[in-house]
Amino acid sequence: MEKKKPRIIFFGTPEFAVASLDRLVSEGYDIAAVVTMPDKIAGRGHKLLQSDVKKYAVENGLPVLQPEKLKDPAFVETLRGLNADLFIVIAFRMLPEVVWAMPPMGTFNLHGSLLPKYRGAAPINRAIMNGETETGITTFFLKHEIDTGDMIEQRSTPISDEDNAGTIHDRLMEMGAEMVESTVAAIAAGSLATRPQPEGEFIGAPKIFREDCAIDWTRSARDIHNQVRGLSPYPAAYTMIDQVAGKRLEAKIFTTAMTDIPSSGKEPGECVTEGKRLLVATGDIMLEIKELQPAGKKRMEAKAFLLGYHPSKMLK
Repeated sequence: MEKKKPRIIFFGTPEFAVASLDRLVSEGYDIAAVVTMPDKIAGRGHKLLQSDVKKYAVENGLPVLQPEKLKDPAFVETLRGLNADLFIVIAFRMLPEVVWAMPPMGTFNLHGSLLPKYRGAAPINRAIMNGETETGITTFFLKHEIDTGDMIEQRSTPISDEDNAGTIHDRLMEMGAEMVESTVAAIAAGSLATRPQPEGEFIGAPKIFREDCAIDWTRSARDIHNQVRGLSPYPAAYTMIDQVAGKRLEAKIFTTAMTDIPSSGKEPGECVTEGKRLLVATGDIMLEIKELQPAGKKRMEAKAFLLGYHPSKMLK
């Protein structure tokens, strides 16, 4: 006889989590509630912004909980009263033990890396910035220390030289939706074979701050190329640009390309224009800028940028 599908409470906030929630809804799972961050007031119009997960939940008639504090006794009692079998967490805050230890089938998380590598808030960005050629997704049961629980499933995908944080995000999001469903099915069937995370392979993936986005042109072209890819399209690497007989401006850099042109005789950051190409000297070879966005302007190709700007040097 087929086992009854578990009753689920889903915790998540951004688009990355929506694909998995949609998969569960499409497969007929009983979603008792969706827990997401409180609405935020943002922008000049002080509009109330809802998370992607909340928008999906409202559109699909799912109950929504938005606690300010996850240890709030009223919230904890509300969760308990929903009598869920299983909690699923994707791109959400760290849960207190009183929450994650509640469901009889446990609480599992979908993480965007091949754990134990890249534990932390920015696994996709950090893997690409570090020049990794492979990444993946992992489901694991929660325990006290963040991203350290026993692994349930893991799948990998290559990172090509053309990939950036956006393309890998979208690929892992779709892979993750499939794996969340298979993980739930395995838990429901009682056919799990979890394994502890290997010792000695830990790499951290801390949150991205503005200083992580500033380009240091004394570094190698490969390092800068990986930094740009790992931060594109958001939050984006940036640089200051001195113009020929013009004012300094800030620009986000979205796409670069490696060359085989030595930087010899050029200072790091020095710009060379070859026709419609914009080349910048680094610590070893010239790096081509393909797409960028001057402050206050739209994202554009380098050839369009060069029609209105005359860069001489890029600075950190």
